[in-house]
Amino acid sequence: MDHTQAKARIEELSGLLEQYNHEYYVLDNPSVDDYTYDMLMHELADLEQQYPDLRSAHSPTQRVGGTASNQFEKVSHEVQMQSLQDVFSIEQVGSFVTRCREEFPDVQFSVEPKIDGLSVSLEYRDGRLTLGSTRGDGFVGEDVTANLKTIRSIPLTLKTELPLVEARGEVYMPRESFYRLVQEQEENDEQPFKNPRNAAAGSLRQKKSEITARRKLDIFIFNLQRCEGRTFSTHDETLQFLEDCGFRVIPGRKICSTTEEITAAIRSIGDSRADLPYDIDGVVIKVNALSERDAMGATSKTPKWAVAYKFPPEKKKTTLRSIEVNVGRTGALTPVAVFDTILLAGTSVSRAVLHNQDFITDKDIRLGDTIVVRKAGDIIPEVLRSISHTEDSVPYRLPECCPVCGAKAVRDEEEAVLRCPNISCPAQLHKQLVHFASRDAMNIDGLGPAIVTALLDAELVKDAADLYGLQKEQIMTLEGFKDRSAEKLVAAIDKSKSAPLDRVIFGLGIRGIGQKAASLLCAHFGSLDAIRSASREEIAAIEGFGDIMADSVCTALHDPSVEALVKRLQDAGLEMPYEKRETATDGFFSGKTVVLTGTLTMKRSEAKALLEAAGAKVSGSVSKKTDYVIAGEDAGSKLTKAQELGVTVLSEAEMQKKLSE
Repeated sequence: MDHTQAKARIEELSGLLEQYNHEYYVLDNPSVDDYTYDMLMHELADLEQQYPDLRSAHSPTQRVGGTASNQFEKVSHEVQMQSLQDVFSIEQVGSFVTRCREEFPDVQFSVEPKIDGLSVSLEYRDGRLTLGSTRGDGFVGEDVTANLKTIRSIPLTLKTELPLVEARGEVYMPRESFYRLVQEQEENDEQPFKNPRNAAAGSLRQKKSEITARRKLDIFIFNLQRCEGRTFSTHDETLQFLEDCGFRVIPGRKICSTTEEITAAIRSIGDSRADLPYDIDGVVIKVNALSERDAMGATSKTPKWAVAYKFPPEKKKTTLRSIEVNVGRTGALTPVAVFDTILLAGTSVSRAVLHNQDFITDKDIRLGDTIVVRKAGDIIPEVLRSISHTEDSVPYRLPECCPVCGAKAVRDEEEAVLRCPNISCPAQLHKQLVHFASRDAMNIDGLGPAIVTALLDAELVKDAADLYGLQKEQIMTLEGFKDRSAEKLVAAIDKSKSAPLDRVIFGLGIRGIGQKAASLLCAHFGSLDAIRSASREEIAAIEGFGDIMADSVCTALHDPSVEALVKRLQDAGLEMPYEKRETATDGFFSGKTVVLTGTLTMKRSEAKALLEAAGAKVSGSVSKKTDYVIAGEDAGSKLTKAQELGVTVLSEAEMQKKLSE
């Protein structure tokens, strides 16, 4: 195939794949099977590899990138991405309708589900996606184009070649994707996202678009921000136009004229929540005629022609049937309430964490109780209280022994948690190995919970050091492994030998020592030998540490079993290098006290690390001593207090600019 033929075939394949993509992700009506789609995608990728000059930024192969971005570029919105005024009762909805009727007696409204996600803008020039950005503060957001391209329901090219189309949509994480992600985080002893909205925000703001792609995000388009070459008279017309362009437009919308019709639509949408595969947290009521919107105008933040009715938090009664006790990576015994299934905010719920014995005792929770469970905005349910006991009920006590290995549980004086002290407990060992291999620790690609279970069941490993003695032939005895996959796992394990010391320290799973603490420890002492030789007092003196964390480090690193494990890891070839990162002493943030608030485009821990590397002290509360507050989306009381005290407030984009300078 020559260059001309390759160009024609690439254009043909790109068109077909975009068509099939639209059918599958937007219309939910695929015309070809997955195998056919995959074969066409492989053919396109092969041709683009042979002829790299023919690879377009809008090619279907470019939906999943792998390059990392140190920060997201600032984007100024030509049309302000306003937020909506919230209302919490039908009476308030009625007041809004009355106010609109005072100006326009025949006003009509578009009533739509309010998707619980993250608002973004999609900008198309001559029918091609050129920019995707977050809302930010409404005026300035962040360029997340590469990550948005991984969302398959976002068209890379439109079915129109108008000079400019800018659409606004809500990125969300479907419940199925969220549950899968939370399960993965819990298995790795990571802090799970509380709800799909936070998960969507965190996933869209990943520095690597391949991570975003794995999270399986989706989007609904709900507004036309700008358009050149076409005019419209109503909001409903704009949504039909956007649907014709190839967008996945907000479903279930209705045109209403009276408060009674709007109320009925709100109830109908509310009743449908249980059947939806995504979360909605309310209903949006908008004036339909665009000319009437223009006449009504807006405040500095919200339009006067729309409100968002928010569903009240749900609480339901159910019966507590049993309490399961799970054993965590550090031996913590965590009680979990198992109750009759109830429907909360559209999802079936039958379990909730009870935290510890003190929580159970304080709420006097007993087996057989009628309990109240809520899910107030968060997807993670919680037991609020017990409202009645059965006649023969008795106060519940956690077991005195580990339910997995039978070792007698112990309780530290400083904690409310019972722990299994047996470091060879099978439950602990599994979670320790999963944690050791996790992305933020040794980053052993492909060594997830299922593979760890298989290795333990086959008695191929008994601790982390055993991983480095695994041979390809041994791994191939496990179900699902063949020559190539076994080779890849061995290579991933071997690659982890060069992981820096702070990742090894974190991977050891020392109680209370997370990523940040491990980095601080290594930055202060520089080597494993120096950390081992340090006294409790020296470790406790590290800013961000304290007596409890220092005790934890000293106890762990001088425990004979941990010492033996570390020695075997070193003998296996782990290099444990550490390059100390210098802290700036003359930058903008050097010596300043900074507070972070609101939702940021980067993880809060990443922002804190960057600020601390720039010489700042990052505090959790605002006071007169605070120099700067970095405010992200939905900043609350900390921002208000900063404004009251006259503290300088910076956006995240401004923070990143100062850091780069």
